[in-house]
Amino acid sequence: MRRKDREMSTEFGIQIIDKSRYGVLSVVDEDSESYGIPLSIVRDENTLYFHSAMDGRKVKLFEKSPNVSVVFVGEVKVPENYTKEELDEIVKDESKTVLLISSVFTTEYESAVVKGKVRLVEDMEEKIKAMKLICEKYTPTKMDYFNMAIKTGLKRTNVYRIEIEEIKAKRKKYDTHGKEMKWGRME
Repeated sequence: MRRKDREMSTEFGIQIIDKSRYGVLSVVDEDSESYGIPLSIVRDENTLYFHSAMDGRKVKLFEKSPNVSVVFVGEVKVPENYTKEELDEIVKDESKTVLLISSVFTTEYESAVVKGKVRLVEDMEEKIKAMKLICEKYTPTKMDYFNMAIKTGLKRTNVYRIEIEEIKAKRKKYDTHGKEMKWGRME
């Protein structure tokens, strides 16, 4: 990671994974081209799960190239570090205009990148467990209907797992005084 001052802990990365609405899985295809797929992903301990159709480009790619990375993005926002009056003062002094780039025309963000190998889940109990975890995350108010849906849908659904080999987390955030919170600083 180039910006070590923005690196966050593995635990922070896990929090980003768990609260993200989706992840973008990237793999290299047979022509050495990158291929990114946005997916509904859930984490269970050190394993990520997602489902897909039983055929298609990604199914074929996973068979040939199991090495993947998955990007998760948490909160993103443009910070309001200065009032209009303060900005009007900053632009009067050319030596201070670097502040425009570093803390005005910028974005606060948090992200996690996972590396691992994707594998088809063959075990029926693990498949059902993974689908239940996915549904609990994305459709928690509909779980009364899960058992009926899984009976019908499981036979035409692939479930994949990614054992997490590495998590790299990063964040850019400002405190209430407009100072960037670096080196894992949380408050």
